[in-house]
Amino acid sequence: MSAPASTLSTLAPAPVRQRAPAAGVRRSRWSNALFVLPFVALYALLVLVPLVQGMWISLHEHDLLSDEHTFIGLENFANLLDDEFFVQVLWNTLRFVLISVPVFVVLSLALALALNRPGRLGALLRGMFFSASVLSVTVVTLVWRLALIPDRGLVAQLLSHVGLGDVNFLTSESLALPTIALVTVWWIIGLPMMLFLSALQQIPGDVYEAAALDNATRWRTFACVTLPALRRTVMLVAIIEVIRECQVFPQILLLTNGGQNNSTRSIVQFVYEQAFVQLSLGYSAAASQVLFAFLLVAVSVQLWLERDRTGGRR
Repeated sequence: MSAPASTLSTLAPAPVRQRAPAAGVRRSRWSNALFVLPFVALYALLVLVPLVQGMWISLHEHDLLSDEHTFIGLENFANLLDDEFFVQVLWNTLRFVLISVPVFVVLSLALALALNRPGRLGALLRGMFFSASVLSVTVVTLVWRLALIPDRGLVAQLLSHVGLGDVNFLTSESLALPTIALVTVWWIIGLPMMLFLSALQQIPGDVYEAAALDNATRWRTFACVTLPALRRTVMLVAIIEVIRECQVFPQILLLTNGGQNNSTRSIVQFVYEQAFVQLSLGYSAAASQVLFAFLLVAVSVQLWLERDRTGGRR
């Protein structure tokens, strides 16, 4: 016998009503935004405002000494394209990035794989490789200037012991830039190494146990297990190093001051000299905007290469 309709209506669950957010919830959202407000304000003050101001200055002919400026539009950028000196320093910077960044990625990964082991010896070696990163650029360049002195330096002595002639690394147009790249790698190899070490220690150990049960060789384990797990870290290290090496300046200034025939002069050194030596602030700001655009393109390419192979994007 079926139940009466009145009974079924009383047993049926009541419809769920959407409640409007309480006033306290709305107030808590605004209070949460207040915690972020100091950071946003400082970020806008220290980053966004100087960026917009630099773009505005690049559209002027601005004399730093007299502080007189005249709006000239894109004339500074047109002059940069016709400036052979600027094209050379831009090419020097690109060559430095192409030389140093692959070495950073490969060498730091190799060091991380070699030092990813427990024990005091591994900790001591990790500390030794990372310790150079805390040195100032002045100390690093002084050490390497002494080591690269012709005839009497440590490098010259080592070359003479193996029967090679004396080579002046810092004045040679073909060797000066690779030498500075080597000094830079020696100096700050510790940070990318630690990033790879952190990523290696997050790989589950049972994955390697499964590979060992399948009798996989070390190279196959590295190619099929370790390297895919480190793909995002590889791209992170590459992005960080591209940004850092595009802004290379102090070691070049202290080691070669631009080199023979401007063979090592970087775009940051060009910006510095145009602003504080030639006192042409507008031209210097335009060159810095070119560097900014170059960094954006480089990072965009790296992020595009980092996208998931499955077709989705991170």
